[in-house]
Amino acid sequence: MDRDSFWQIVDAARARSGDVEEVPAALVELLRGRPLAEVVAFREVQDELFERDAHRWDLWAAAYVINGGASRDGFEYFLGWLMAQGRTRWEATLADPDSLADVVDVDTDDLDCEEMLYVAPGAAADEEAFWAALPDRGEHLPPGPAGKRFDFEDETRMRRLLPRLTAVFYDQQP
Repeated sequence: MDRDSFWQIVDAARARSGDVEEVPAALVELLRGRPLAEVVAFREVQDELFERDAHRWDLWAAAYVINGGASRDGFEYFLGWLMAQGRTRWEATLADPDSLADVVDVDTDDLDCEEMLYVAPGAAADEEAFWAALPDRGEHLPPGPAGKRFDFEDETRMRRLLPRLTAVFYDQQP
């Protein structure tokens, strides 16, 4: 499966569901009944998008600002939420994490969607066979997020990196 096919499926699920929280269930339905190799390929593309494209300090910083903190798991759940928004929002955010200021506000609940991480195994007819078929990519994973690490508690740095998001979340707190 290539990225275009992956995003066509995600965007179809997004169109079917009225809410981001319903996207994972819609994806499971769209993938259910497909050959195991296709479900595994969906997960491989998802992992590649998470680990190779989005595993970056600047995106983690955006999650931290929006959600008032972000552990490693919290960052992954944030990426799940971002992916459930569809290709257009995903690509816009990767190009400019500060662009999230256009779609979220201070009253927004935590932006996370852990369920996106479990779509493929949930869609597989045999979950054990799914995990057995998924290639071990451990040795190919990046050692950590891309970019230079910095302290998320450094408000000056965060304001320079994400001026619009910090204006929304730091300056408009109730």
